[in-house]
Amino acid sequence: MPPGFNLPFVLSVAGALLTSAVVASVYVWPFVRAMPRHDALRLLAAFHAFRFLGMNFMVAGFVSPDLDPNFASEVGWGDLIAATLALISMAALSRRWSIAIPMVWIFNVWGALDLLNAYYAGATKIQNPGLFGAGIYIPALYVPLLLVGHVLVFMLLLRPGSEAQRS
Repeated sequence: MPPGFNLPFVLSVAGALLTSAVVASVYVWPFVRAMPRHDALRLLAAFHAFRFLGMNFMVAGFVSPDLDPNFASEVGWGDLIAATLALISMAALSRRWSIAIPMVWIFNVWGALDLLNAYYAGATKIQNPGLFGAGIYIPALYVPLLLVGHVLVFMLLLRPGSEAQRS
């Protein structure tokens, strides 16, 4: 195994990702695909509006003082930007602004890439997941839920049909 590889942590993340995907496909997708497109996208964006939780990686005592501050900052600010984009998307969808769907694309692409980047940075820069302290549940549980949420948003955005049918 590579140095710093933590099998229990990897299995925890994989389990959360698998379970999130199963729950989304059985319960969430049938519900949101039947909704008007703007409403379904707004609901999914609302879940992502809580991404400000990633800012906790920069809170003293929440994570180990040995956690790389550059990593913590990258994760925290990336999540705050994603949460802000999700909130703007929710407002645009609620008010049916002409920029609503492009805004959702921006939010979803940023958010998905930010999460994948955080996993990559964590896997390459953080040798001990124990450094996340209380924040271990963010990458182990919350991030898999968010990734599946991004997939659902992409599925809604890429669904065929006229705009009138989707709204």
